[in-house]
Amino acid sequence: MSKRDLAGTANYPFCTIEPNLARVEVPDERFTWLCQLFKPKSEVPATLSVTDIAGLVRGACKGEGLGNEFLSNIRAVNGIYQVVRLFEDEDVVHVEGKVDPVRDLQIISEELKQKDIEWMTKLQADLQKKMVCEPRKYKDEFALCNKVLDFLNNDPRPIRAGDWTQVEIEYIEGLNILTSKPTIYLLNMDEKSYLTKKNKFLGPVAQWIKNFSGEPIIPFSAVFERELEEMGPELAEKTLKEKNTKSSIGRIITTGYHDLGLINFFTCGADEVRGWTVRDGATAPIAGGVIHSDFLDYFIKAQVYHYHDLHELGSETAVKSAGKMRIEGKNYVVQDGDIIFFQHGSGGGKKK
Repeated sequence: MSKRDLAGTANYPFCTIEPNLARVEVPDERFTWLCQLFKPKSEVPATLSVTDIAGLVRGACKGEGLGNEFLSNIRAVNGIYQVVRLFEDEDVVHVEGKVDPVRDLQIISEELKQKDIEWMTKLQADLQKKMVCEPRKYKDEFALCNKVLDFLNNDPRPIRAGDWTQVEIEYIEGLNILTSKPTIYLLNMDEKSYLTKKNKFLGPVAQWIKNFSGEPIIPFSAVFERELEEMGPELAEKTLKEKNTKSSIGRIITTGYHDLGLINFFTCGADEVRGWTVRDGATAPIAGGVIHSDFLDYFIKAQVYHYHDLHELGSETAVKSAGKMRIEGKNYVVQDGDIIFFQHGSGGGKKK
């Protein structure tokens, strides 16, 4: 994904101790087309920050392996790519001694759940103390805490798979608990299995994930992807055609991007074409704030048109003549693919 070697990767457990951070480019044909149209001096695509962190083993919630470091690092992320081993190779060690991906999934899910139970039990005890002095103030939060803890103790699914009201969702998001984080399962196969789409572990793993959370699964081969990267773009493209297959990296990145509820808007001009990332549902001032805090604090208005209109009509002039370019205020909700020209106060200033 990062197209570079990450430090501390090796064929033995716990080789990754410190988190390895990479910013990966989000594939977007719209961005490529905009760069061809505007021919800017600078091209800056949207990116997704991906962190490779220490692996999880049985007993991690009690500090086994690098459990404490892992659980501390994972609490800070917005979503999870969970890599699941679906290949057998005597030269690649497995911490459990045998390849069994369903068992691995069960271990990880249980370790995360137990850490959440520990976290929520401490919160419950803290709220119980506060309830003695200020019961009316903490009554609702205490009830929500109890409901989340009850789910963790009695439902086999993760928190993110439960049926929650909007108020409960907002409360859970504030807790930053581990089993609430959206997860994409990356099923790592040997090259032959990936190319033939046949793997004895695939069916049981897919069924387990369906029953557990129903979240996306993406088969891929890390070995094959590394070979493609080392070939260079021209030979890699030729190899993919010969083998009648595709790289999975683009799908992995875009699925992660959209699973987090992220969208793209663009700023375009002769100096720069740039893709920006915001949460789906963000208003124009919030989107502007991604560029510079002044755009949020002193927002005046935004000139907006959509990529599809520009692509269909061919130029900004044609978009404007067709009445597709408009002025929006602070309540405008940014749409995926918007092209925006911001104007703010406090001495003026624009960004397109």
